[in-house]
Amino acid sequence: MSTLATPQTTTATAATTWNIDPAHSVAEFKVKHMMISNVKGQFPKITGTLTLDESDLGASHVEALIEAASIETRDAQRDAHLKSADFFDVEKFPTLSFKSTRISQVRDGELSVEGDLTIRGVTRKVLFSVEGPTPPTKDPWGNTRVAVSATTKINRKDFGLTWNTALETGGILVGDEVTITLDVEFVKA
Repeated sequence: MSTLATPQTTTATAATTWNIDPAHSVAEFKVKHMMISNVKGQFPKITGTLTLDESDLGASHVEALIEAASIETRDAQRDAHLKSADFFDVEKFPTLSFKSTRISQVRDGELSVEGDLTIRGVTRKVLFSVEGPTPPTKDPWGNTRVAVSATTKINRKDFGLTWNTALETGGILVGDEVTITLDVEFVKA
């Protein structure tokens, strides 16, 4: 009895490098105000890179850097307070950063990205739920682009963001749980 050997072919796909397009990317957050409504803000100054291995997503890696002083909440007084030592202390800690440690596919078009998030010099593991990356597309100038949307929740106190004040009616002014959403567009390097 003879068996036919089927030749095994492997397709080596080189990882590609993609740079965050700051003009089309933003890091947003929301947190409870007075325990009744959400206050939203954003950090529009974000940079970073994605090393994408489409044949082995686990070999991919992403890093992002956010300028802390770029925070915007549509209220100059609140923005100044958030930049102060009570919160982000942007003079001492000018950036927030994220470096992935594990990327895995949950299902087609959805990833789980675990990594180290650093805020105020404190680093904690976080897990982002990611939609994307989108299929690559060419822009009018010949650049190839992909995009992702990533979300996680953190407890701000885990990062040393502990300032708060009690309300006369009970409760606190600023909630502890913060939802972070990143909408990022990458340009192939």
